[in-house]
Amino acid sequence: MPEREIEFLIIGGGDAGFSAARTLREEGAEGSVLVVSRDPDPPYDRTAVSKGFLGGEKTRGDVLLGGENWFAENDVELLTRTSAMKLDTEAHTVTLSNKDVIRYGKLLLATGANVKRLRVDGSDLDGIHYLRALGNADAIREDAKDNIVLVGGSYIATEVAATLTSMGRKCTLVMQEGVTLERTFGKTAGAFFQKALTDHGVAVYGGEEVERFEGEGRVSAVVTASGKSIPADAVVVGVGVTPDVSLAKKAGLELGERGGVLTDSKLATSAVDVFAAGDIAEYDSVVHQQRVRIEHWDVAENQGKTAARSMLGHDDPHDVVPYFFSDLSDWTWFEYVGPAYSWTEEIVRGSVDEGKFTVWYLDGDRLVAALAVDRSDDLDQARELIKSRELVDRAALAAT
Repeated sequence: MPEREIEFLIIGGGDAGFSAARTLREEGAEGSVLVVSRDPDPPYDRTAVSKGFLGGEKTRGDVLLGGENWFAENDVELLTRTSAMKLDTEAHTVTLSNKDVIRYGKLLLATGANVKRLRVDGSDLDGIHYLRALGNADAIREDAKDNIVLVGGSYIATEVAATLTSMGRKCTLVMQEGVTLERTFGKTAGAFFQKALTDHGVAVYGGEEVERFEGEGRVSAVVTASGKSIPADAVVVGVGVTPDVSLAKKAGLELGERGGVLTDSKLATSAVDVFAAGDIAEYDSVVHQQRVRIEHWDVAENQGKTAARSMLGHDDPHDVVPYFFSDLSDWTWFEYVGPAYSWTEEIVRGSVDEGKFTVWYLDGDRLVAALAVDRSDDLDQARELIKSRELVDRAALAAT
Protein backbone atom coordinates (compact mmCIF):
# COMPACT_ATOMS: atom_id res chain seq x y z
CA MET A 1 0.00 0.00 0.00
CA PRO A 2 1.35 3.49 -0.85
CA GLU A 3 2.48 5.41 2.23
CA ARG A 4 3.24 9.09 2.53
CA GLU A 5 3.89 11.60 5.27
CA ILE A 6 1.61 14.56 6.07
CA GLU A 7 2.37 16.99 8.87
CA PHE A 8 -1.25 17.96 9.56
CA LEU A 9 -3.95 15.42 8.68
CA ILE A 10 -7.62 16.37 9.06
CA ILE A 11 -10.30 13.68 8.81
CA GLY A 12 -13.63 15.37 8.04
CA GLY A 13 -14.63 17.95 5.46
CA GLY A 14 -17.25 19.83 7.46
CA ASP A 15 -17.08 23.16 9.23
CA ALA A 16 -14.65 22.01 11.92
CA GLY A 17 -12.24 20.44 9.44
CA PHE A 18 -12.23 23.42 7.11
CA SER A 19 -11.87 25.90 9.95
CA ALA A 20 -8.88 23.97 11.27
CA ALA A 21 -7.19 23.91 7.85
CA ARG A 22 -7.77 27.63 7.37
CA THR A 23 -6.50 28.45 10.86
CA LEU A 24 -3.35 26.37 10.35
CA ARG A 25 -2.45 28.47 7.33
CA GLU A 26 -3.49 31.75 8.99
CA GLU A 27 -1.30 30.88 12.00
CA GLY A 28 1.69 30.33 9.75
CA ALA A 29 1.84 26.54 9.47
CA GLU A 30 4.17 25.76 6.58
CA GLY A 31 3.96 21.97 6.63
CA SER A 32 1.73 19.81 4.47
CA VAL A 33 -2.00 19.84 5.23
CA LEU A 34 -4.41 17.18 3.97
CA VAL A 35 -8.20 17.23 4.45
CA VAL A 36 -9.96 13.90 3.88
CA SER A 37 -13.72 14.08 3.34
CA ARG A 38 -16.28 11.40 2.56
CA ASP A 39 -18.53 14.09 1.05
CA PRO A 40 -18.55 14.41 -2.76
CA ASP A 41 -18.42 18.21 -2.47
CA PRO A 42 -15.69 20.44 -1.04
CA PRO A 43 -16.46 21.83 2.45
CA TYR A 44 -19.59 23.97 2.41
CA ASP A 45 -21.87 25.93 4.73
CA ARG A 46 -24.10 23.20 6.12
CA THR A 47 -26.52 25.74 7.57
CA ALA A 48 -27.61 26.55 4.01
CA VAL A 49 -28.62 22.96 3.28
CA SER A 50 -32.01 23.30 4.99
CA LYS A 51 -32.49 26.94 4.03
CA GLY A 52 -30.95 28.97 1.19
CA PHE A 53 -29.56 26.06 -0.83
CA LEU A 54 -32.69 23.93 -0.42
CA GLY A 55 -34.83 26.92 -1.36
CA GLY A 56 -32.79 27.59 -4.50
CA GLU A 57 -31.57 31.05 -3.51
CA LYS A 58 -27.97 29.82 -3.28
CA THR A 59 -25.97 27.67 -5.68
CA ARG A 60 -23.28 25.14 -4.84
CA GLY A 61 -20.64 27.76 -5.57
CA ASP A 62 -22.33 30.20 -3.21
CA VAL A 63 -22.10 27.87 -0.21
CA LEU A 64 -18.52 26.60 -0.61
CA LEU A 65 -16.42 27.64 2.37
CA GLY A 66 -13.63 29.94 1.27
CA GLY A 67 -14.81 29.89 -2.34
CA GLU A 68 -14.06 27.50 -5.18
CA ASN A 69 -10.27 28.00 -5.23
CA TRP A 70 -9.42 28.17 -1.52
CA PHE A 71 -7.62 24.83 -1.29
CA ALA A 72 -5.39 25.45 -4.31
CA GLU A 73 -4.65 29.02 -3.26
CA ASN A 74 -3.62 27.94 0.25
CA ASP A 75 -1.68 24.81 -0.68
CA VAL A 76 -4.04 22.50 1.20
CA GLU A 77 -4.75 19.10 -0.32
CA LEU A 78 -8.37 17.90 -0.37
CA LEU A 79 -9.54 14.35 -0.97
CA THR A 80 -13.32 14.03 -1.44
CA ARG A 81 -15.35 10.81 -1.61
CA THR A 82 -12.71 9.30 0.67
CA SER A 83 -13.12 7.76 4.13
CA ALA A 84 -10.64 6.93 6.87
CA MET A 85 -10.85 3.19 7.49
CA LYS A 86 -8.24 2.57 10.18
CA LEU A 87 -6.35 4.67 12.71
CA ASP A 88 -3.19 3.37 14.37
CA THR A 89 -2.30 5.91 17.04
CA GLU A 90 0.99 4.21 17.97
CA ALA A 91 2.26 4.12 14.40
CA HIS A 92 0.73 7.57 13.68
CA THR A 93 -0.95 6.23 10.54
CA VAL A 94 -4.39 6.41 8.97
CA THR A 95 -5.46 4.01 6.23
CA LEU A 96 -7.86 5.52 3.70
CA SER A 97 -10.56 3.94 1.56
CA ASN A 98 -8.38 4.55 -1.53
CA LYS A 99 -5.76 2.24 0.10
CA ASP A 100 -3.34 5.09 0.83
CA VAL A 101 -1.62 5.01 4.23
CA ILE A 102 -0.95 8.45 5.68
CA ARG A 103 1.72 8.88 8.34
CA TYR A 104 0.77 12.02 10.24
CA GLY A 105 2.52 14.40 12.58
CA LYS A 106 -0.70 15.79 14.08
CA LEU A 107 -4.19 14.46 13.44
CA LEU A 108 -7.59 16.11 13.82
CA LEU A 109 -10.70 13.96 13.92
CA ALA A 110 -13.69 15.99 12.74
CA THR A 111 -15.88 13.19 11.44
CA GLY A 112 -19.18 14.87 12.30
CA ALA A 113 -22.40 12.94 12.76
CA ASN A 114 -24.77 10.57 10.98
CA VAL A 115 -28.51 11.11 10.75
CA LYS A 116 -30.76 8.93 12.89
CA ARG A 117 -33.05 6.80 10.76
CA LEU A 118 -36.57 5.73 11.60
CA ARG A 119 -36.78 1.94 11.75
CA VAL A 120 -40.52 1.49 11.27
CA ASP A 121 -42.65 -0.41 8.77
CA GLY A 122 -42.47 1.20 5.35
CA SER A 123 -39.24 3.08 6.02
CA ASP A 124 -37.75 1.72 2.78
CA LEU A 125 -40.47 3.22 0.56
CA ASP A 126 -39.49 5.72 -2.12
CA GLY A 127 -40.08 9.37 -1.30
CA ILE A 128 -38.68 9.24 2.25
CA HIS A 129 -35.76 11.61 2.65
CA TYR A 130 -33.11 12.53 5.20
CA LEU A 131 -31.25 15.82 5.03
CA ARG A 132 -27.54 16.09 5.76
CA ALA A 133 -25.73 16.99 2.55
CA LEU A 134 -26.17 19.08 -0.59
CA GLY A 135 -27.20 16.03 -2.60
CA ASN A 136 -30.00 15.34 -0.13
CA ALA A 137 -31.27 18.90 -0.58
CA ASP A 138 -31.21 18.49 -4.37
CA ALA A 139 -33.26 15.30 -4.08
CA ILE A 140 -35.83 16.87 -1.74
CA ARG A 141 -36.21 19.97 -3.91
CA GLU A 142 -36.86 17.77 -6.95
CA ASP A 143 -39.10 15.22 -5.26
CA ALA A 144 -41.16 17.22 -2.75
CA LYS A 145 -43.74 18.85 -5.01
CA ASP A 146 -47.09 18.53 -3.22
CA ASN A 147 -47.98 17.35 0.31
CA ILE A 148 -44.84 16.96 2.40
CA VAL A 149 -44.76 15.53 5.92
CA LEU A 150 -41.87 16.55 8.14
CA VAL A 151 -41.06 14.14 10.99
CA GLY A 152 -39.43 15.82 13.99
CA GLY A 153 -39.82 18.96 16.04
CA SER A 154 -36.34 20.48 16.17
CA TYR A 155 -33.96 22.42 13.91
CA ILE A 156 -34.02 20.42 10.68
CA ALA A 157 -37.74 19.65 10.55
CA THR A 158 -38.83 23.20 11.40
CA GLU A 159 -36.33 24.84 9.04
CA VAL A 160 -37.23 22.55 6.15
CA ALA A 161 -40.96 23.03 6.79
CA ALA A 162 -40.49 26.80 6.60
CA THR A 163 -38.31 26.63 3.48
CA LEU A 164 -40.62 24.29 1.56
CA THR A 165 -43.72 26.25 2.60
CA SER A 166 -42.10 29.42 1.27
CA MET A 167 -41.57 27.55 -2.00
CA GLY A 168 -45.32 26.93 -2.23
CA ARG A 169 -45.41 23.39 -0.88
CA LYS A 170 -48.02 22.18 1.62
CA CYS A 171 -46.25 20.99 4.77
CA THR A 172 -47.31 19.03 7.83
CA LEU A 173 -45.10 18.57 10.89
CA VAL A 174 -45.42 15.40 13.01
CA MET A 175 -43.42 15.29 16.25
CA GLN A 176 -43.14 13.67 19.64
CA GLU A 177 -42.75 17.06 21.33
CA GLY A 178 -45.77 18.94 22.63
CA VAL A 179 -44.60 22.08 20.85
CA THR A 180 -41.75 22.64 18.41
CA LEU A 181 -38.21 23.03 19.78
CA GLU A 182 -39.39 22.69 23.39
CA ARG A 183 -36.76 20.11 24.31
CA THR A 184 -34.01 22.65 23.72
CA PHE A 185 -35.75 25.96 24.43
CA GLY A 186 -38.83 25.21 26.55
CA LYS A 187 -42.51 25.81 25.94
CA THR A 188 -42.49 29.64 25.88
CA ALA A 189 -40.02 29.97 23.02
CA GLY A 190 -41.22 26.75 21.39
CA ALA A 191 -44.82 27.96 21.23
CA PHE A 192 -43.66 31.20 19.60
CA PHE A 193 -41.88 29.33 16.81
CA GLN A 194 -44.76 26.92 16.36
CA LYS A 195 -47.14 29.85 15.93
CA ALA A 196 -44.83 31.28 13.25
CA LEU A 197 -45.12 27.97 11.41
CA THR A 198 -48.90 27.57 11.76
CA ASP A 199 -49.55 31.23 10.90
CA HIS A 200 -47.89 30.54 7.54
CA GLY A 201 -49.91 27.41 6.85
CA VAL A 202 -47.82 24.57 8.33
CA ALA A 203 -50.04 21.99 10.04
CA VAL A 204 -48.51 20.74 13.28
CA TYR A 205 -49.33 17.50 15.12
CA GLY A 206 -47.59 17.43 18.51
CA GLY A 207 -47.33 14.51 20.90
CA GLU A 208 -47.38 12.03 18.02
CA GLU A 209 -45.05 9.15 17.23
CA VAL A 210 -44.72 7.68 13.75
CA GLU A 211 -45.84 4.06 13.76
CA ARG A 212 -45.42 3.30 10.04
CA PHE A 213 -45.26 4.65 6.52
CA GLU A 214 -47.81 3.37 4.02
CA GLY A 215 -47.67 3.16 0.23
CA GLU A 216 -47.26 0.90 -2.77
CA GLY A 217 -43.62 1.30 -3.70
CA ARG A 218 -43.75 4.97 -2.80
CA VAL A 219 -44.88 6.60 0.43
CA SER A 220 -48.47 7.85 0.39
CA ALA A 221 -49.26 8.30 4.10
CA VAL A 222 -47.69 8.66 7.52
CA VAL A 223 -49.56 6.78 10.25
CA THR A 224 -49.05 7.70 13.90
CA ALA A 225 -49.32 5.53 17.01
CA SER A 226 -52.58 7.29 17.91
CA GLY A 227 -54.09 6.25 14.58
CA LYS A 228 -53.80 9.47 12.55
CA SER A 229 -53.19 8.91 8.86
CA ILE A 230 -51.62 11.92 7.16
CA PRO A 231 -51.40 11.98 3.34
CA ALA A 232 -47.84 12.35 2.10
CA ASP A 233 -46.41 12.68 -1.39
CA ALA A 234 -42.96 12.90 0.21
CA VAL A 235 -41.51 12.73 3.71
CA VAL A 236 -38.48 14.45 5.24
CA VAL A 237 -37.27 12.89 8.50
CA GLY A 238 -35.36 15.10 10.91
CA VAL A 239 -35.06 13.24 14.22
CA GLY A 240 -31.50 14.08 15.17
CA VAL A 241 -28.02 12.70 14.60
CA THR A 242 -25.46 10.48 16.31
CA PRO A 243 -21.75 11.38 16.47
CA ASP A 244 -19.63 9.37 14.05
CA VAL A 245 -17.04 7.96 16.44
CA SER A 246 -16.53 4.62 14.70
CA LEU A 247 -12.94 5.38 13.64
CA ALA A 248 -12.01 6.70 17.08
CA LYS A 249 -13.68 3.79 18.87
CA LYS A 250 -11.89 1.15 16.78
CA ALA A 251 -8.60 2.94 17.49
CA GLY A 252 -9.18 2.73 21.23
CA LEU A 253 -9.69 6.42 21.98
CA GLU A 254 -11.61 7.25 25.14
CA LEU A 255 -15.31 7.99 24.61
CA GLY A 256 -17.62 9.97 26.88
CA GLU A 257 -21.07 9.67 28.42
CA ARG A 258 -22.56 11.93 25.73
CA GLY A 259 -21.36 9.63 22.96
CA GLY A 260 -18.41 11.71 21.81
CA VAL A 261 -14.63 11.44 21.78
CA LEU A 262 -13.28 12.65 25.12
CA THR A 263 -10.88 15.58 24.96
CA ASP A 264 -9.28 17.97 27.39
CA SER A 265 -9.95 21.71 27.36
CA LYS A 266 -7.55 22.13 24.43
CA LEU A 267 -9.37 19.46 22.39
CA ALA A 268 -6.58 16.88 22.71
CA THR A 269 -7.84 13.29 22.87
CA SER A 270 -6.50 10.39 24.93
CA ALA A 271 -4.06 9.55 22.09
CA VAL A 272 -0.82 11.48 21.58
CA ASP A 273 -0.97 14.03 18.73
CA VAL A 274 -4.66 13.32 18.06
CA PHE A 275 -7.29 16.05 18.50
CA ALA A 276 -11.06 16.19 17.99
CA ALA A 277 -13.47 18.98 17.03
CA GLY A 278 -17.07 19.48 16.01
CA ASP A 279 -19.98 17.13 16.62
CA ILE A 280 -17.80 14.32 17.97
CA ALA A 281 -15.81 16.36 20.50
CA GLU A 282 -16.89 15.81 24.10
CA TYR A 283 -14.61 18.39 25.64
CA ASP A 284 -13.71 19.55 29.13
CA SER A 285 -15.34 22.99 29.03
CA VAL A 286 -13.78 25.73 31.14
CA VAL A 287 -16.99 27.72 30.53
CA HIS A 288 -19.44 25.06 31.75
CA GLN A 289 -17.07 23.39 34.24
CA GLN A 290 -18.15 20.01 32.91
CA ARG A 291 -17.78 17.90 29.77
CA VAL A 292 -20.09 18.95 26.95
CA ARG A 293 -20.72 17.85 23.38
CA ILE A 294 -22.50 20.23 21.02
CA GLU A 295 -23.87 19.81 17.50
CA HIS A 296 -23.91 23.15 15.76
CA TRP A 297 -22.12 24.92 12.93
CA ASP A 298 -20.71 27.90 14.84
CA VAL A 299 -19.41 25.64 17.61
CA ALA A 300 -17.69 23.39 15.06
CA GLU A 301 -16.08 26.39 13.37
CA ASN A 302 -14.68 27.76 16.62
CA GLN A 303 -13.51 24.36 17.81
CA GLY A 304 -11.68 23.94 14.51
CA LYS A 305 -9.75 27.11 15.30
CA THR A 306 -8.86 25.94 18.80
CA ALA A 307 -7.83 22.49 17.60
CA ALA A 308 -5.56 23.97 14.92
CA ARG A 309 -3.81 26.18 17.46
CA SER A 310 -3.41 23.21 19.79
CA MET A 311 -1.90 21.21 16.92
CA LEU A 312 0.62 24.04 16.55
CA GLY A 313 1.56 23.81 20.22
CA HIS A 314 -0.53 26.61 21.69
CA ASP A 315 -1.77 26.03 25.23
CA ASP A 316 -5.01 28.04 25.33
CA PRO A 317 -8.21 26.21 26.31
CA HIS A 318 -11.37 26.36 24.22
CA ASP A 319 -13.31 29.05 26.08
CA VAL A 320 -15.86 30.25 23.52
CA VAL A 321 -19.45 30.35 24.82
CA PRO A 322 -21.37 28.12 22.36
CA TYR A 323 -23.61 30.05 19.96
CA PHE A 324 -26.55 28.70 17.94
CA PHE A 325 -28.88 30.25 15.38
CA SER A 326 -31.80 29.33 13.17
CA ASP A 327 -34.11 30.93 10.62
CA LEU A 328 -37.66 29.95 9.76
CA SER A 329 -37.70 31.31 6.19
CA ASP A 330 -37.95 35.09 6.46
CA TRP A 331 -40.72 34.76 9.05
CA THR A 332 -38.60 34.81 12.19
CA TRP A 333 -35.17 33.86 13.48
CA PHE A 334 -33.39 33.35 16.77
CA GLU A 335 -29.97 33.28 18.36
CA TYR A 336 -29.00 31.29 21.41
CA VAL A 337 -26.02 30.93 23.72
CA GLY A 338 -25.60 28.12 26.20
CA PRO A 339 -26.47 25.36 26.02
CA ALA A 340 -28.74 24.56 28.96
CA TYR A 341 -29.04 20.80 29.37
CA SER A 342 -31.50 21.57 32.15
CA TRP A 343 -32.83 24.66 33.87
CA THR A 344 -35.06 25.53 36.80
CA GLU A 345 -36.51 28.87 35.71
CA GLU A 346 -37.18 31.05 32.68
CA ILE A 347 -37.28 34.86 32.72
CA VAL A 348 -38.62 36.73 29.70
CA ARG A 349 -37.40 40.19 28.70
CA GLY A 350 -39.37 42.05 26.03
CA SER A 351 -42.55 40.92 24.30
CA VAL A 352 -43.18 37.44 22.95
CA ASP A 353 -46.39 38.67 21.28
CA GLU A 354 -44.46 41.35 19.40
CA GLY A 355 -41.72 38.94 18.38
CA LYS A 356 -38.94 40.83 20.12
CA PHE A 357 -37.84 39.07 23.29
CA THR A 358 -35.13 37.24 25.20
CA VAL A 359 -35.62 34.13 27.33
CA TRP A 360 -33.07 33.80 30.14
CA TYR A 361 -32.59 30.21 31.38
CA LEU A 362 -31.54 29.90 35.01
CA ASP A 363 -30.25 26.94 36.98
CA GLY A 364 -30.77 28.09 40.53
CA ASP A 365 -29.36 31.61 40.71
CA ARG A 366 -27.01 31.33 37.73
CA LEU A 367 -27.61 31.90 34.02
CA VAL A 368 -26.95 28.83 31.87
CA ALA A 369 -28.39 29.96 28.52
CA ALA A 370 -30.28 32.69 26.69
CA LEU A 371 -32.40 32.78 23.54
CA ALA A 372 -32.93 36.07 21.71
CA VAL A 373 -35.43 36.96 18.99
CA ASP A 374 -34.59 40.36 17.46
CA ARG A 375 -32.61 41.28 20.59
CA SER A 376 -29.04 40.31 19.66
CA ASP A 377 -27.49 42.82 22.06
CA ASP A 378 -28.77 40.81 25.03
CA LEU A 379 -26.46 37.95 24.08
CA ASP A 380 -23.34 39.91 25.08
CA GLN A 381 -24.73 40.19 28.61
CA ALA A 382 -25.64 36.51 28.52
CA ARG A 383 -22.12 35.46 27.53
CA GLU A 384 -20.64 37.46 30.39
CA LEU A 385 -23.02 35.94 32.93
CA ILE A 386 -22.47 32.39 31.66
CA LYS A 387 -18.69 32.76 31.76
CA SER A 388 -18.52 34.53 35.13
CA ARG A 389 -21.13 32.29 36.80
CA GLU A 390 -22.20 35.33 38.81
CA LEU A 391 -25.46 35.21 40.75
CA VAL A 392 -28.13 36.92 38.66
CA ASP A 393 -30.35 39.88 39.42
CA ARG A 394 -33.76 38.64 38.30
CA ALA A 395 -35.30 42.11 38.13
CA ALA A 396 -32.44 43.31 35.92
CA LEU A 397 -32.88 40.37 33.56
CA ALA A 398 -36.60 41.06 33.19
CA ALA A 399 -36.15 44.81 32.68
CA THR A 400 -36.39 45.96 29.08
